[in-house]
Amino acid sequence: MAPPRLYKTEAIVLRQRRLGEADRIVILYTPAYGKLEAKAKGVRKTTSRMSGHLQPLTRSMVQLAQGRASDVVAGCQTVESFQALRDDLDRLARGLYAAELVDRLTPERSPGLPTYRLLLETLRRLERADDVDLALRYFEMRLLEQSGFRPELERCLSCQSPMQPQQNFFSPLSGGVICPGCASGAAGSRPLSLNGLKVLRLLQRGPYNEVARVKLPFDLAQEVERHLRSYIVCVLERDVNSAAFIERLRREGPSTGSGQGLVQPVEV
Repeated sequence: MAPPRLYKTEAIVLRQRRLGEADRIVILYTPAYGKLEAKAKGVRKTTSRMSGHLQPLTRSMVQLAQGRASDVVAGCQTVESFQALRDDLDRLARGLYAAELVDRLTPERSPGLPTYRLLLETLRRLERADDVDLALRYFEMRLLEQSGFRPELERCLSCQSPMQPQQNFFSPLSGGVICPGCASGAAGSRPLSLNGLKVLRLLQRGPYNEVARVKLPFDLAQEVERHLRSYIVCVLERDVNSAAFIERLRREGPSTGSGQGLVQPVEV
């Protein structure tokens, strides 16, 4: 759907990058037009009124004017700032990860209402969820499905037999589960416990309110994250930059300090 010459849309800011001495390019995700980029003129000046409304992880109402090379931000107003997320570095790191994943997995100018809703709901969940990592695993699985990369969790990708209740294997390169009899021929396959398979299936099939009630032991949570992360790296053919930020925070221990100062410099 092509927008008119001057149009207004709700958008979540995924990231920014510098342009010249005073401008920025902002990457927006919108309900009707999907991912798009726009030039925000003068936004780096201290006198700019738009700067605060175009911060990464901000939901804003944005007025855009079509330009020759890219659209131009003509006006903007914050709708939702996700302040509780910004005030906690651990939650902020996961919000940045979610935004980067949407940026990496979605094409430009492709209608994306389901993905917009998923990202919006995820940012809200990351503000208040007790288990932010489980909320992120749910997001990863649903975004993979919406992007056309749903992993196979029901049948062996090699012999097509239904998976049995035993230790199986997960192969990122193959795109899902492999039975023990076929594992030796699947490059990069890793052991997948029975409980690990159950959790992955719950993430793929279940509603979030059901997923949120699950309390995962540390080792099981690590296993599920490892399989999903390796699959995402395989799909993208590269790592997700924000994942390193999350790992660094884990090594340094829990943090509740404000993360506002870290949002601005994240320019991928």
